[in-house]
Formats: sequence, structure tokens, C-alpha cells
Amino acid sequence: MKLFALAALLALPAIVSPVHAEPSPAQVRNGSTVPLSIRTPHRTVRFRVEVARTPDEQELGLMYRKAMPADHGMIFPMDPPRRASFWMRNTLIPLDMVFIRADGTISSIIANVPPLTLATRDSTEPVAAVLELNGGAAARAGIKAGDRVKW
Repeated sequence: MKLFALAALLALPAIVSPVHAEPSPAQVRNGSTVPLSIRTPHRTVRFRVEVARTPDEQELGLMYRKAMPADHGMIFPMDPPRRASFWMRNTLIPLDMVFIRADGTISSIIANVPPLTLATRDSTEPVAAVLELNGGAAARAGIKAGDRVKW
């Protein structure tokens, strides 16, 4: 009888604790990437990007990331093209925001957007996608408005 009582007490925490804890936003990622290239007048720059396809993925974006590999980013497709507005709530790393027209050319770039801000950064015209890269990546690679993006 004592053995049964001891076994029941030892099992109690497993019964009381939830089997699956709610994942943190940083854990909700599919982790898959697609190739993306940007053709500048001097060279082609290549990245691996996550695609934020759904409204939930787009809302989460790159929030809660402490770091991102230098050749990675995230793209936010917009169909139909529209004016885009982004903020850096819960985003821990500075980012470059690259606004891409429907024809694949870059309309504008907002560089080194500081993390953890609520100020919005807006496209200057309707865009078909927004590409987020590590802060300063566009300047280091020589990426400018008018360059062509393919993904």
C-alpha cells in the first residue's frame, strides 16, 4: 500500500502540469527558406529568406529574434500590391526594409530601422512585397532603389 501511495505522489506533478505548454512566438516558425537574389548594376546578391505568407506570419514577422544570419531575411508578399506600413514592436534587431514593386524593382529602402519602436515605416507607393534584412545589409551589398529582386 505504501508503494502505491508513493507512486501516486510521484505521478501527481505529471497529472497537474500541462502536457504541451503554449509555444512562445519565437518558437512558431516553419524555418524553411527560399532563395532570393537582388541584381545591382555591379553584381547579384543572394539571400535565403523566410516567406511570411499568412496574416499571422506577417504580424509576427521577425519579432523576438535575437540574431539572424547575415545572408538571411524575411519577405512579406502583398497580393494585391498595396501601401505597406511596418513597425518594430518586439523586434530585437535593427532591420533594413526593402520595398519591392510588382515588376520586381526596388521602390525604396529604409535602412537600419532601430529595434523596439512603435513608429511606423511606410512605403512611398503600393508594393508587391517588403523584404526585411539585417540592418545595414543593403548598404554593405550596394543595394539601391531601382535594383531588381527575384524570389
